[in-house]
Amino acid sequence: MSDTASAPKPTPEEAVNRAPGLSVRLKLTLSYAGFLMLAGGLLLAVVWVFLLRYVPDRMMIIPGSTDIPLSESVVFPIRSGLLHVFAPKAAAALAFLLVFGLVGGWLLAGWMLAPLNRITEATRVAASGSLAHRIRLSGRRDEFRELADAFDAMLGRLEAHVAEQQRFAANASHELRTPLAITKTLLDVARHDPDRDTGELIDRLRAVNTRAIDLTEALLVLSRADNRSFSSEHVDLSLVAEEATETLLPLAERHGVTIETSGDHSPTIGSPALLLQMATNLVHNAIVHNLPEDGSVWVTTETRPDAVVLTVENTGEKYDPPSVSTLVEPFQRGAERVRNDHGGVGLGLAIVRSIAHAHDGTLTLTPRGDGGLRVRVELPVRHAKVPPVGSSTVGS
Repeated sequence: MSDTASAPKPTPEEAVNRAPGLSVRLKLTLSYAGFLMLAGGLLLAVVWVFLLRYVPDRMMIIPGSTDIPLSESVVFPIRSGLLHVFAPKAAAALAFLLVFGLVGGWLLAGWMLAPLNRITEATRVAASGSLAHRIRLSGRRDEFRELADAFDAMLGRLEAHVAEQQRFAANASHELRTPLAITKTLLDVARHDPDRDTGELIDRLRAVNTRAIDLTEALLVLSRADNRSFSSEHVDLSLVAEEATETLLPLAERHGVTIETSGDHSPTIGSPALLLQMATNLVHNAIVHNLPEDGSVWVTTETRPDAVVLTVENTGEKYDPPSVSTLVEPFQRGAERVRNDHGGVGLGLAIVRSIAHAHDGTLTLTPRGDGGLRVRVELPVRHAKVPPVGSSTVGS
């Protein structure tokens, strides 16, 4: 086996190691000094050309015009004498510009790069795992301030995302642990009580197992939506809402809830399966969290110039705005987290929000004045030639 094939692959830390080089501050210093030297040299060259243009090469002194005897005439070389005087002065000036450029450039580069040093230090702090640190760079807006503000905003989003993921992991662990603990208890009871009715035990185990499966599938749907791991195609949101309503009609009849649907052709692009899951979750929540009897659900779709809108409203208990804002959090089932046979696993609206965001849409929850919720999902409009869907009313 060759040495190349047997050599271990570099780790990510080793892959970013680079040979030492000049610092940015030193590069800027040399650039400032070099530019200053170039400008000074050009200026001295212009002065020299100007002198050559207006100063003659040599000068003749006419006899009698000075103290020189009348019998003699003298010619003086003007340019060569001028060069002998000008060259040392020019060299001294360039030397001064070099020193001034290096010192001034070093100080100026350090002053200009000070914000970048703070950003670098904040990056190292964030890389160590501390996301609470912020740069908060003061001063008027410029490129460094915009970079610092963008970095602070990114840290804020990362900190919120990590906290949300930690809460989600804790809640998911708790929710998954509950059916497993119930299953263990039932099996222990059956083992210590062999005369117990096995039919009742099997029914309870089946119910607990079904709930665990539903929770696992909901987590998979949520992960799929968050990762946008789906293929997109043209979808009519009104047809999706109608299919979800028809599927849940038996559940609505058992709860004594009437569902009214209306809407026109609402074209968009996305995953038909995920959008159907989104609509199903909304209608399911509207049916389950409703009045004990004679409840109503309204499902409407509309098309705007820049978006298609799915709205699901239902009667029910009154909500205040703070409590409504928490309903989209995972494993939140209203104010009292009520469990029942059709209460779901607490991920319904969290899945709806993730699916909407995965399709570049928005989810808005507002309480109705006389009780219940109004949930609106807005998705980008994508026109496709599909016949419009009329209105219909279904219910108990």
